[in-house]
Amino acid sequence: MDQERLLRELSEFLRIPSVSTLPAHNQDCRAAAEWVAAELRRLGCRDVEFLGSDTHPVVSGKGPDVPGAPTLIIYGHYDVQPPDPLAEWTNPPFEPTIRDGKIYGRGAADDKGQVFCLLKAIAASPRPPINFRFLIEGEEEYGSKVLFDLLKREPQRVRADAVLVADMSYVAPAWPAVYTTLRGLCYAEITVRTSKTDLHSGEYGGAAPNAHEELGRLLTRLKGEDGKINIPGFYAPVKRPSKAELAAWKKLPFTEKDFLQKRVQGKALVGLKKYSVLERLWALPTFEIHGILGGFTGEGAKTVIPAEATAKVSMRLVPNQKLATVERQLAAAVQRLAPKYVTA
Repeated sequence: MDQERLLRELSEFLRIPSVSTLPAHNQDCRAAAEWVAAELRRLGCRDVEFLGSDTHPVVSGKGPDVPGAPTLIIYGHYDVQPPDPLAEWTNPPFEPTIRDGKIYGRGAADDKGQVFCLLKAIAASPRPPINFRFLIEGEEEYGSKVLFDLLKREPQRVRADAVLVADMSYVAPAWPAVYTTLRGLCYAEITVRTSKTDLHSGEYGGAAPNAHEELGRLLTRLKGEDGKINIPGFYAPVKRPSKAELAAWKKLPFTEKDFLQKRVQGKALVGLKKYSVLERLWALPTFEIHGILGGFTGEGAKTVIPAEATAKVSMRLVPNQKLATVERQLAAAVQRLAPKYVTA
Protein backbone atom coordinates (compact mmCIF):
# COMPACT_ATOMS: atom_id res chain seq x y z
CA MET A 1 0.00 0.00 0.00
CA ASP A 2 0.99 3.62 -0.55
CA GLN A 3 2.82 4.69 2.64
CA GLU A 4 2.43 8.38 1.92
CA ARG A 5 -1.33 7.99 1.51
CA LEU A 6 -1.60 5.90 4.67
CA LEU A 7 0.27 8.49 6.72
CA ARG A 8 -1.90 11.25 5.29
CA GLU A 9 -5.09 9.38 6.19
CA LEU A 10 -3.84 8.46 9.67
CA SER A 11 -2.87 12.08 10.29
CA GLU A 12 -6.35 13.16 9.26
CA PHE A 13 -7.81 10.84 11.91
CA LEU A 14 -5.34 11.99 14.58
CA ARG A 15 -6.13 15.66 13.99
CA ILE A 16 -9.67 15.21 15.30
CA PRO A 17 -9.55 16.26 19.00
CA SER A 18 -12.03 13.58 20.11
CA VAL A 19 -11.58 14.01 23.88
CA SER A 20 -14.52 12.11 25.35
CA THR A 21 -14.16 13.39 28.93
CA LEU A 22 -14.70 17.05 28.01
CA PRO A 23 -18.17 18.18 26.82
CA ALA A 24 -16.56 20.94 24.75
CA HIS A 25 -15.32 18.17 22.42
CA ASN A 26 -18.65 16.38 21.93
CA GLN A 27 -18.86 17.37 18.29
CA ASP A 28 -15.25 16.33 17.75
CA CYS A 29 -16.13 12.88 19.07
CA ARG A 30 -18.99 12.74 16.61
CA ALA A 31 -16.62 13.78 13.83
CA ALA A 32 -14.26 10.93 14.74
CA ALA A 33 -17.21 8.51 14.68
CA GLU A 34 -18.11 9.77 11.21
CA TRP A 35 -14.51 9.17 10.10
CA VAL A 36 -14.67 5.56 11.32
CA ALA A 37 -18.05 5.01 9.66
CA ALA A 38 -16.72 6.29 6.33
CA GLU A 39 -13.81 3.84 6.56
CA LEU A 40 -16.17 0.95 7.27
CA ARG A 41 -18.22 1.84 4.22
CA ARG A 42 -15.05 1.88 2.12
CA LEU A 43 -14.40 -1.66 3.31
CA GLY A 44 -17.77 -2.66 1.88
CA CYS A 45 -19.42 -3.01 5.28
CA ARG A 46 -23.19 -3.09 5.46
CA ASP A 47 -25.50 -1.92 8.24
CA VAL A 48 -23.07 0.79 9.36
CA GLU A 49 -24.80 2.43 12.32
CA PHE A 50 -24.30 5.00 15.07
CA LEU A 51 -25.60 3.46 18.27
CA GLY A 52 -26.35 4.62 21.79
CA SER A 53 -25.45 8.33 21.60
CA ASP A 54 -25.57 11.28 19.24
CA THR A 55 -22.18 12.61 20.35
CA HIS A 56 -20.24 9.48 21.47
CA PRO A 57 -21.84 6.67 19.47
CA VAL A 58 -20.65 3.13 19.09
CA VAL A 59 -19.92 2.70 15.39
CA SER A 60 -21.17 -0.69 14.28
CA GLY A 61 -20.74 -2.43 10.96
CA LYS A 62 -20.84 -5.85 9.33
CA GLY A 63 -18.32 -7.03 6.78
CA PRO A 64 -19.25 -9.13 3.76
CA ASP A 65 -20.84 -12.47 4.69
CA VAL A 66 -18.63 -15.54 4.42
CA PRO A 67 -21.02 -18.49 4.90
CA GLY A 68 -19.75 -21.17 7.25
CA ALA A 69 -16.74 -19.11 8.38
CA PRO A 70 -16.08 -18.00 11.96
CA THR A 71 -17.02 -14.51 13.10
CA LEU A 72 -14.49 -12.05 14.53
CA ILE A 73 -15.48 -8.85 16.33
CA ILE A 74 -13.08 -5.96 15.87
CA TYR A 75 -13.21 -3.68 18.93
CA GLY A 76 -11.48 -0.35 19.34
CA HIS A 77 -12.14 3.26 20.31
CA TYR A 78 -11.84 6.59 18.58
CA ASP A 79 -11.87 8.78 21.70
CA VAL A 80 -8.70 10.01 23.40
CA GLN A 81 -7.51 11.34 26.74
CA PRO A 82 -7.21 15.09 27.36
CA PRO A 83 -3.77 16.26 26.16
CA ASP A 84 -2.93 18.34 29.25
CA PRO A 85 -0.39 19.52 30.26
CA LEU A 86 0.14 21.07 26.84
CA ALA A 87 3.56 22.48 27.74
CA GLU A 88 4.93 18.93 27.95
CA TRP A 89 4.30 18.31 24.24
CA THR A 90 7.12 18.82 21.75
CA ASN A 91 4.55 19.39 19.02
CA PRO A 92 0.84 20.26 19.45
CA PRO A 93 -1.06 17.08 20.41
CA PHE A 94 -3.48 17.23 17.51
CA GLU A 95 -0.91 18.10 14.86
CA PRO A 96 0.70 14.70 14.21
CA THR A 97 4.43 14.88 13.57
CA ILE A 98 6.94 12.27 12.43
CA ARG A 99 10.27 12.18 14.28
CA ASP A 100 12.89 9.43 14.11
CA GLY A 101 10.54 7.15 12.22
CA LYS A 102 7.72 7.49 14.76
CA ILE A 103 4.48 9.42 14.56
CA TYR A 104 3.63 11.58 17.58
CA GLY A 105 0.12 12.82 18.32
CA ARG A 106 -2.69 12.19 20.78
CA GLY A 107 -4.31 8.86 19.91
CA ALA A 108 -1.43 7.57 17.78
CA ALA A 109 -0.87 4.72 20.24
CA ASP A 110 -4.22 4.70 22.07
CA ASP A 111 -6.25 3.80 20.14
CA LYS A 112 -6.65 5.54 16.80
CA GLY A 113 -3.40 4.16 15.44
CA GLN A 114 -4.40 0.58 16.20
CA VAL A 115 -7.93 1.01 14.82
CA PHE A 116 -6.45 2.52 11.66
CA CYS A 117 -4.00 -0.40 11.24
CA LEU A 118 -6.75 -3.00 11.60
CA LEU A 119 -9.00 -1.29 9.07
CA LYS A 120 -6.18 -0.93 6.55
CA ALA A 121 -5.02 -4.52 7.06
CA ILE A 122 -8.51 -5.75 6.27
CA ALA A 123 -8.68 -3.41 3.27
CA ALA A 124 -5.43 -4.99 1.97
CA SER A 125 -7.00 -8.48 2.07
CA PRO A 126 -9.09 -8.93 -1.07
CA ARG A 127 -11.20 -11.81 0.31
CA PRO A 128 -11.03 -12.16 4.09
CA PRO A 129 -11.78 -15.79 5.07
CA ILE A 130 -13.88 -14.80 8.09
CA ASN A 131 -16.92 -12.72 8.99
CA PHE A 132 -16.04 -9.34 10.45
CA ARG A 133 -18.19 -7.38 12.89
CA PHE A 134 -17.05 -3.94 14.07
CA LEU A 135 -17.74 -2.20 17.37
CA ILE A 136 -15.70 1.01 17.59
CA GLU A 137 -16.73 3.12 20.57
CA GLY A 138 -16.28 6.72 21.68
CA GLU A 139 -16.24 6.57 25.49
CA GLU A 140 -13.51 4.08 26.34
CA GLU A 141 -11.53 6.80 28.11
CA TYR A 142 -14.63 7.73 30.13
CA GLY A 143 -15.97 4.39 31.37
CA SER A 144 -17.64 2.98 28.22
CA LYS A 145 -21.13 3.63 29.58
CA VAL A 146 -22.65 3.98 26.10
CA LEU A 147 -21.20 0.63 25.04
CA PHE A 148 -22.20 -1.16 28.25
CA ASP A 149 -25.76 0.16 28.05
CA LEU A 150 -25.97 -0.91 24.40
CA LEU A 151 -24.79 -4.45 25.13
CA LYS A 152 -27.18 -4.80 28.06
CA ARG A 153 -30.03 -3.98 25.69
CA GLU A 154 -28.67 -5.91 22.72
CA PRO A 155 -26.28 -8.66 23.89
CA GLN A 156 -26.57 -10.40 20.53
CA ARG A 157 -24.18 -7.81 19.09
CA VAL A 158 -21.24 -9.62 20.68
CA ARG A 159 -22.14 -13.11 19.50
CA ALA A 160 -18.96 -14.22 17.81
CA ASP A 161 -16.19 -16.80 17.87
CA ALA A 162 -13.58 -14.31 19.05
CA VAL A 163 -12.98 -10.61 19.76
CA LEU A 164 -9.84 -8.77 18.68
CA VAL A 165 -8.86 -5.78 20.81
CA ALA A 166 -5.83 -3.87 19.54
CA ASP A 167 -5.25 -1.39 22.34
CA MET A 168 -1.98 -2.42 23.95
CA SER A 169 1.75 -2.15 23.39
CA TYR A 170 4.69 -4.34 22.49
CA VAL A 171 6.45 -5.91 25.46
CA ALA A 172 9.72 -4.64 23.97
CA PRO A 173 10.85 -3.30 20.57
CA ALA A 174 10.22 -5.97 17.91
CA TRP A 175 8.55 -8.16 20.58
CA PRO A 176 4.78 -8.12 19.94
CA ALA A 177 2.37 -9.55 22.48
CA VAL A 178 -1.06 -11.10 22.65
CA TYR A 179 -2.82 -9.80 25.76
CA THR A 180 -5.43 -12.19 27.15
CA THR A 181 -6.74 -10.01 30.00
CA LEU A 182 -6.68 -6.40 31.14
CA ARG A 183 -7.42 -4.84 34.50
CA GLY A 184 -10.82 -3.25 34.88
CA LEU A 185 -11.62 0.22 36.18
CA CYS A 186 -13.53 1.83 39.02
CA TYR A 187 -13.50 5.63 38.74
CA ALA A 188 -14.70 7.92 41.51
CA GLU A 189 -14.59 11.42 42.93
CA ILE A 190 -14.06 11.88 46.67
CA THR A 191 -15.30 15.22 48.04
CA VAL A 192 -14.79 16.54 51.56
CA ARG A 193 -16.39 19.63 53.11
CA THR A 194 -15.10 21.22 56.28
CA SER A 195 -17.20 24.39 56.63
CA LYS A 196 -20.13 26.21 55.09
CA THR A 197 -17.96 28.65 53.10
CA ASP A 198 -14.31 29.37 52.31
CA LEU A 199 -12.61 31.28 55.13
CA HIS A 200 -9.86 33.91 55.37
CA SER A 201 -6.62 32.44 56.66
CA GLY A 202 -5.74 35.69 58.47
CA GLU A 203 -8.83 35.43 60.65
CA TYR A 204 -9.39 31.66 60.87
CA GLY A 205 -6.03 30.04 60.10
CA GLY A 206 -4.80 27.72 62.82
CA ALA A 207 -8.27 26.85 64.10
CA ALA A 208 -10.56 26.25 61.12
CA PRO A 209 -10.23 22.89 59.33
CA ASN A 210 -8.81 23.02 55.81
CA ALA A 211 -10.55 20.87 53.19
CA HIS A 212 -7.34 20.28 51.24
CA GLU A 213 -5.50 19.11 54.33
CA GLU A 214 -8.33 16.82 55.37
CA LEU A 215 -8.62 15.37 51.86
CA GLY A 216 -4.87 14.79 51.73
CA ARG A 217 -4.91 12.94 55.05
CA LEU A 218 -7.91 10.90 53.97
CA LEU A 219 -6.20 9.84 50.75
CA THR A 220 -3.06 8.72 52.60
CA ARG A 221 -5.24 6.67 54.94
CA LEU A 222 -6.86 4.98 51.93
CA LYS A 223 -3.44 4.11 50.48
CA GLY A 224 -0.34 3.94 52.62
CA GLU A 225 3.20 4.93 51.79
CA ASP A 226 4.02 1.23 51.30
CA GLY A 227 1.48 1.03 48.46
CA LYS A 228 -1.08 -1.01 50.38
CA ILE A 229 -4.71 -0.05 49.77
CA ASN A 230 -6.45 0.15 53.15
CA ILE A 231 -9.99 -0.62 52.07
CA PRO A 232 -11.47 -3.53 54.05
CA GLY A 233 -12.18 -6.53 51.82
CA PHE A 234 -10.50 -4.97 48.79
CA TYR A 235 -7.82 -7.65 48.40
CA ALA A 236 -9.98 -10.60 49.49
CA PRO A 237 -10.89 -11.87 45.97
CA VAL A 238 -7.42 -11.26 44.50
CA LYS A 239 -5.56 -14.38 43.41
CA ARG A 240 -1.86 -14.52 42.58
CA PRO A 241 -0.81 -15.59 39.09
CA SER A 242 -0.07 -19.27 38.65
CA LYS A 243 3.48 -20.61 38.87
CA ALA A 244 3.41 -21.15 35.11
CA GLU A 245 2.43 -17.52 34.51
CA LEU A 246 5.12 -16.19 36.83
CA ALA A 247 7.72 -18.40 35.15
CA ALA A 248 6.66 -17.18 31.71
CA TRP A 249 6.90 -13.53 32.82
CA LYS A 250 10.48 -14.08 33.98
CA LYS A 251 11.43 -15.03 30.43
CA LEU A 252 10.26 -11.72 29.00
CA PRO A 253 12.83 -9.08 27.95
CA PHE A 254 11.94 -6.89 30.92
CA THR A 255 14.21 -5.30 33.50
CA GLU A 256 13.17 -2.96 36.29
CA LYS A 257 16.10 -0.66 35.46
CA ASP A 258 15.04 -0.19 31.83
CA PHE A 259 11.41 0.18 32.85
CA LEU A 260 12.33 2.93 35.30
CA GLN A 261 14.74 4.78 33.03
CA LYS A 262 13.06 4.42 29.64
CA ARG A 263 9.35 4.08 30.40
CA VAL A 264 8.65 5.73 33.76
CA GLN A 265 11.57 8.14 33.39
CA GLY A 266 11.60 8.80 37.12
CA LYS A 267 13.93 8.19 40.06
CA ALA A 268 12.27 5.22 41.75
CA LEU A 269 9.53 2.61 41.45
CA VAL A 270 6.92 2.32 44.17
CA GLY A 271 4.22 -0.07 45.27
CA LEU A 272 4.04 -3.36 47.13
CA LYS A 273 7.71 -4.29 47.10
CA LYS A 274 7.18 -7.96 47.96
CA TYR A 275 5.72 -8.43 44.48
CA SER A 276 7.61 -8.07 41.20
CA VAL A 277 7.00 -5.02 39.04
CA LEU A 278 5.15 -7.12 36.46
CA GLU A 279 2.85 -8.47 39.17
CA ARG A 280 2.15 -4.92 40.29
CA LEU A 281 1.42 -3.91 36.69
CA TRP A 282 -0.58 -6.93 35.56
CA ALA A 283 -1.98 -8.90 38.49
CA LEU A 284 -2.66 -6.55 41.40
CA PRO A 285 -5.34 -3.89 41.86
CA THR A 286 -4.37 -0.24 42.25
CA PHE A 287 -5.54 3.04 43.75
CA GLU A 288 -4.40 6.16 41.92
CA ILE A 289 -5.06 9.88 42.43
CA HIS A 290 -5.48 11.79 39.17
CA GLY A 291 -6.29 15.31 40.27
CA ILE A 292 -7.36 17.48 43.21
CA LEU A 293 -9.75 20.40 42.92
CA GLY A 294 -10.68 23.10 45.39
CA GLY A 295 -9.60 26.38 46.93
CA PHE A 296 -7.78 28.91 44.79
CA THR A 297 -5.63 27.72 41.88
CA GLY A 298 -5.53 30.77 39.61
CA GLU A 299 -2.63 33.10 39.03
CA GLY A 300 -1.71 35.44 41.85
CA ALA A 301 -2.48 35.00 45.54
CA LYS A 302 -5.61 34.44 47.58
CA THR A 303 -5.23 33.39 51.19
CA VAL A 304 -8.32 31.22 51.36
CA ILE A 305 -8.97 28.24 53.61
CA PRO A 306 -10.99 26.04 51.25
CA ALA A 307 -14.28 24.69 52.51
CA GLU A 308 -14.43 21.92 49.94
CA ALA A 309 -11.94 19.79 48.02
CA THR A 310 -12.38 16.95 45.55
CA ALA A 311 -10.02 14.21 44.43
CA LYS A 312 -10.46 12.31 41.18
CA VAL A 313 -9.34 8.73 41.79
CA SER A 314 -9.46 5.35 40.13
CA MET A 315 -8.86 1.75 41.03
CA ARG A 316 -7.69 -0.84 38.54
CA LEU A 317 -9.45 -4.13 39.22
CA VAL A 318 -8.31 -7.71 38.68
CA PRO A 319 -10.25 -10.96 38.13
CA ASN A 320 -12.85 -11.76 40.80
CA GLN A 321 -13.16 -8.13 41.89
CA LYS A 322 -16.64 -6.80 41.09
CA LEU A 323 -17.24 -3.16 40.25
CA ALA A 324 -20.37 -2.75 42.38
CA THR A 325 -18.66 -4.37 45.36
CA VAL A 326 -15.57 -2.19 45.07
CA GLU A 327 -17.72 0.95 44.79
CA ARG A 328 -19.47 0.03 48.05
CA GLN A 329 -16.15 -0.81 49.74
CA LEU A 330 -14.64 2.54 48.75
CA ALA A 331 -17.68 4.52 49.93
CA ALA A 332 -17.67 2.69 53.28
CA ALA A 333 -13.92 3.20 53.74
CA VAL A 334 -14.22 6.94 53.05
CA GLN A 335 -16.96 7.25 55.67
CA ARG A 336 -14.96 5.23 58.20
CA LEU A 337 -11.64 7.05 57.69
CA ALA A 338 -12.90 10.63 57.44
CA PRO A 339 -12.93 12.63 60.71
CA LYS A 340 -16.34 13.19 62.33
CA TYR A 341 -16.13 16.94 61.67
CA VAL A 342 -15.71 16.39 57.92
CA THR A 343 -18.53 15.68 55.50
CA ALA A 344 -17.29 13.19 52.90
